[in-house]
Amino acid sequence: MTVRLRPEAESDLDEAARWYEEQRPGLGSKFLDEVLRVLSAISGQPEGFPVVHREIRRAVTRRFPFGVYYLVGRTDLVVLAVMHGSRDPASWKSRT
Repeated sequence: MTVRLRPEAESDLDEAARWYEEQRPGLGSKFLDEVLRVLSAISGQPEGFPVVHREIRRAVTRRFPFGVYYLVGRTDLVVLAVMHGSRDPASWKSRT
Protein backbone atom coordinates (compact mmCIF):
# COMPACT_ATOMS: atom_id res chain seq x y z
CA MET A 1 0.00 0.00 0.00
CA THR A 2 1.04 3.56 -0.63
CA VAL A 3 1.87 5.60 2.45
CA ARG A 4 0.74 9.23 2.37
CA LEU A 5 1.74 11.72 5.07
CA ARG A 6 -0.56 14.59 5.87
CA PRO A 7 1.19 17.98 6.01
CA GLU A 8 0.88 17.96 9.81
CA ALA A 9 2.72 14.63 9.99
CA GLU A 10 5.46 15.95 7.71
CA SER A 11 5.78 18.93 10.03
CA ASP A 12 6.00 16.58 13.04
CA LEU A 13 8.85 14.70 11.33
CA ASP A 14 10.75 17.84 10.38
CA GLU A 15 10.46 19.31 13.87
CA ALA A 16 11.58 16.11 15.62
CA ALA A 17 14.45 15.45 13.21
CA ARG A 18 15.68 19.02 13.64
CA TRP A 19 15.54 18.71 17.42
CA TYR A 20 17.48 15.42 17.43
CA GLU A 21 20.05 16.85 15.03
CA GLU A 22 20.61 19.78 17.41
CA GLN A 23 21.19 17.34 20.26
CA ARG A 24 23.84 15.39 18.35
CA PRO A 25 24.90 15.65 14.70
CA GLY A 26 23.63 12.64 12.75
CA LEU A 27 20.93 11.77 15.26
CA GLY A 28 18.25 13.49 13.19
CA SER A 29 19.09 11.23 10.25
CA LYS A 30 18.92 8.16 12.49
CA PHE A 31 15.50 9.27 13.69
CA LEU A 32 14.27 9.64 10.10
CA ASP A 33 15.71 6.21 9.21
CA GLU A 34 13.80 4.66 12.09
CA VAL A 35 10.55 6.34 11.05
CA LEU A 36 11.09 5.08 7.48
CA ARG A 37 11.56 1.56 8.87
CA VAL A 38 8.23 1.87 10.70
CA LEU A 39 6.48 3.25 7.61
CA SER A 40 7.77 0.27 5.62
CA ALA A 41 6.46 -2.11 8.28
CA ILE A 42 3.08 -0.38 8.23
CA SER A 43 2.94 -0.60 4.45
CA GLY A 44 3.71 -4.31 4.54
CA GLN A 45 1.25 -5.16 7.28
CA PRO A 46 -1.17 -2.24 7.74
CA GLU A 47 -3.55 -4.04 10.07
CA GLY A 48 -0.76 -5.54 12.16
CA PHE A 49 -0.67 -2.64 14.60
CA PRO A 50 -3.21 -1.88 17.32
CA VAL A 51 -6.17 0.44 17.00
CA VAL A 52 -5.81 3.19 19.59
CA HIS A 53 -8.77 5.45 18.80
CA ARG A 54 -11.71 4.74 16.53
CA GLU A 55 -10.04 3.49 13.32
CA ILE A 56 -6.65 5.05 14.02
CA ARG A 57 -3.74 2.66 14.48
CA ARG A 58 -0.36 3.28 16.06
CA ALA A 59 3.05 1.84 15.33
CA VAL A 60 5.89 2.76 17.68
CA THR A 61 9.52 3.33 16.88
CA ARG A 62 12.17 1.25 18.61
CA ARG A 63 14.98 3.64 19.44
CA PHE A 64 12.97 6.83 19.80
CA PRO A 65 9.83 7.32 21.92
CA PHE A 66 7.54 8.16 19.01
CA GLY A 67 4.30 6.79 17.65
CA VAL A 68 3.15 6.85 14.04
CA TYR A 69 -0.63 7.33 13.96
CA TYR A 70 -2.36 6.30 10.75
CA LEU A 71 -5.58 5.30 9.03
CA VAL A 72 -5.92 2.36 6.64
CA GLY A 73 -7.71 3.39 3.46
CA ARG A 74 -8.77 1.31 0.49
CA THR A 75 -5.70 2.05 -1.58
CA ASP A 76 -3.38 3.88 0.76
CA LEU A 77 -2.34 4.54 4.34
CA VAL A 78 -2.74 8.05 5.67
CA VAL A 79 -0.28 9.09 8.38
CA LEU A 80 -1.96 11.62 10.63
CA ALA A 81 0.85 12.25 13.09
CA VAL A 82 4.34 11.27 14.18
CA MET A 83 4.40 12.24 17.83
CA HIS A 84 6.47 11.83 20.95
CA GLY A 85 4.88 9.45 23.43
CA SER A 86 4.66 12.09 26.15
CA ARG A 87 2.57 14.51 24.06
CA ASP A 88 -1.10 15.01 24.82
CA PRO A 89 -3.19 12.51 22.79
CA ALA A 90 -5.72 15.25 22.09
CA SER A 91 -3.21 16.84 19.72
CA TRP A 92 -3.24 13.91 17.29
CA LYS A 93 -6.90 13.06 17.88
CA SER A 94 -7.87 16.51 16.66
CA ARG A 95 -6.38 15.63 13.25
CA THR A 96 -9.01 13.00 12.48
